[in-house]
Amino acid sequence: MSDDTGSTWGIELTPEHPPERLADLAELAEDEGFDVAFASGHYFNRDPFVVLSRMADATDDLQLGPGVVNPYETHPVKLASQTATIDEISDGRAVFGVGAGDRSSLSNLGIERDSPLRRVLETFDLARDLWDGETVTHEGTFTARDASLNLEPAGEIPVYVGAQGPHMLRMSAKHADGVLINAAHPKDLEWSAAQLGQGLAERSDDRGAFESLAFASVSVAADESEAREAARPPVAFIVGGAAEPVLERHDIDREAASAVSESLERGDLPEAFGRVTPAMIDAFCIAGTTETVADRFGAALEHVDGIVVGSPLGPDLEDAVERASEALARASTDG
Repeated sequence: MSDDTGSTWGIELTPEHPPERLADLAELAEDEGFDVAFASGHYFNRDPFVVLSRMADATDDLQLGPGVVNPYETHPVKLASQTATIDEISDGRAVFGVGAGDRSSLSNLGIERDSPLRRVLETFDLARDLWDGETVTHEGTFTARDASLNLEPAGEIPVYVGAQGPHMLRMSAKHADGVLINAAHPKDLEWSAAQLGQGLAERSDDRGAFESLAFASVSVAADESEAREAARPPVAFIVGGAAEPVLERHDIDREAASAVSESLERGDLPEAFGRVTPAMIDAFCIAGTTETVADRFGAALEHVDGIVVGSPLGPDLEDAVERASEALARASTDG
C-alpha cells in the first residue's frame, strides 16, 4: 500500500461533513496520489461505513476503511460484516482500522473500556476467521456463538491497529498487518518505533509484511498562522487525553495542560481551544505552510513507513488535500 516513492500516503476524512462532501474529497485525494483514505468513527459524527460506501462509488483505486472503529460501541462480528461489505462494494479495496476507542467518548455512552488490548486483538482475530468463511464461537472479552457471515471479502483485508501506548504498539507489530500511530512528532514516532521493534522480534514469519503509519494531526495552508489556528481544536483533545510521559517528553507545562483538560471536561470548547499553547501545537500537530509541513513529514518518515494526514487537514479542506499531497511528494523525494 504505497506510492511510487515507497512510502504510503494516507488521509483521514472525518464524517463531521456530509457524505457527499467526503466522497468528493476522497475523489480529490485519489487524484492527488493518496493510497488510502480512512473515515474516522465517533458516535457524534456520521456513520463511517455509510460514508465509506459513498467514497467507494467516487473512487477507483483508493483503499478505504474505518480509521478507527472500536469493538465496544459495536459488536466485533458486526464490525467484520460492515468492513466486508465495504470490501465487496469497492471490489477488494477495504482495510480494517480498529482500536480501543476514546475513553471519554465511551464514558459518555456509559461504556467501560475494559481489557482494551485483549479486546482489540480478539476482535481482529475473529474478523479474520469470519472473512475466511468460518463459523466462529468465541468466549473472551466478548461473546459470539455460531457466528458467520453471508458474504466473503474479495480478498485479504489488511488490519491496521490504532495505537499509542507501548503494549498496543507491541501487540500490533506482533499480530496485525499495520499500525496507525497516534502521533505527529519525531520524538513520539521514534519512541513508538522502538516499541514496534520489540513486537516485530516476536512476529511469526508467516504473518507477512508489517507497515507503520503515523496517524498525524495535520493543518496546512498558504498562511502559517491560519494553519496553526485551525489546529487548536484537535490539539486540545490530544492534550486532554495525553499520558503524563508524553507531556514530559515534550516539556509541556502541566498547569497549562490541566487547564485545557478541565475546560474540555466542563464542555467549554472555546475556552479549551483558547488555552492551547504554541508548544502544544508544535508537539501534537504538523501545522504550517506547505514548506513547513513537508519538512515535518520528512522528519516523521525517518521513523515510519508512511503518513496518514489527519484532522483538521487545514482551514480549507480542498486546498489542504492538494497542499498535503505536495508536501508528501517533497518529503518522499527528499528522503
